[in-house]
Amino acid sequence: MKSFNKYHISIGSNIGDRLQNLQNAIDLIHLEISIISSISPIYKTKAVGFNGDDFYNICISFFSNDDPNNLLQSLLNIEEKLGRTRSDKNVYESRTIDLDIILIEDQIINNNLLTVPHPSMHLREFVLAPLNDIDPNINHPILNKNSNELLKLCKSGHIEKLREILTNPKDQFDISKFKYIAIEGNIGAGKTSLAKKISIDFNSKLILERFADNPFLPKFYEEPDRYAFTLEMSFLAERYQQITDDLSQLNIFNDSIVSDYDIFKSLIFSKITLSEDEFVLYRRLFFSMYKDILKPDLYIYLNQNIDRLKENIKKRGRDYEQNIDSKYLKNINSGYLDFHKTQTDLNIKIIDINNMDFVNNRIDYLSILKSICQ
Repeated sequence: MKSFNKYHISIGSNIGDRLQNLQNAIDLIHLEISIISSISPIYKTKAVGFNGDDFYNICISFFSNDDPNNLLQSLLNIEEKLGRTRSDKNVYESRTIDLDIILIEDQIINNNLLTVPHPSMHLREFVLAPLNDIDPNINHPILNKNSNELLKLCKSGHIEKLREILTNPKDQFDISKFKYIAIEGNIGAGKTSLAKKISIDFNSKLILERFADNPFLPKFYEEPDRYAFTLEMSFLAERYQQITDDLSQLNIFNDSIVSDYDIFKSLIFSKITLSEDEFVLYRRLFFSMYKDILKPDLYIYLNQNIDRLKENIKKRGRDYEQNIDSKYLKNINSGYLDFHKTQTDLNIKIIDINNMDFVNNRIDYLSILKSICQ
């Protein structure tokens, strides 16, 4: 998954129901592009460069891993849906909606389609005032001044902050009621991808399983009987060290946490890979180590069939995973289902993702968020 960048977008309207136009733009950005992190107050300003009705202007921010040119096209599509017809003439004119990319963190872009930072942003109080409201310390990468400093240099007093408030569709997802979410599933189910998206969209602390550097994992897939116990013991120690280190640094009363694994996966996998005698020993060690560990208040299980799991494993291209046997994946699925039946103190939510692609299909991702909050 590509890295996420924070976008700041200026939105304006001076035709028709300006307040509703702004809300419609917010709703479509939420539906088609990204969860919106922040929405500024509304400012009323005079039309600049032409005679027209006063504008309503806001600034919003969100995270996206889309290519900036692609994201610009998505914004233009939203403008068109909301009745904006762009003139071929390079002139200022009235518009139902105007969506401009102002900043993308510290990126500097200058191509035929897009210029970032927006070349006029530092001259426009109707851009700087709402930007300063939601992100006063965001830096202009060329001028090397933050939005607060730029606003002080630009301030004219010709804008008016309104009392009307816009609704953020993000508020329908009450993720914050869960202080600690663990996302589980079989190999290739998309645990890490979902955990990353939720952590970014809802400003949660992210805990990711550290498996990439485990030297025994590739060896296990080559010779499972020989390396099973060594692998499971190394994971037992590694997960214990990671979860205790990460959780000890968090204030569970103030921070929300999302993890791409739950520590009980150690028991699920070890029961499949170890002999009966080895598992008895392993289980004893597990409960000795984890008896006081914090449990998640929401445990999400992503249920996916074997064919889709194998497709996902192939796509992500880890060499040592390419020959994973279907029987092994089926045993893991069964192990998770058996585990769920025995847990009476875990808040388990099973989400069927067999017909979903929440990484590439935004509607599927929003559907998962809705399921989580139900």
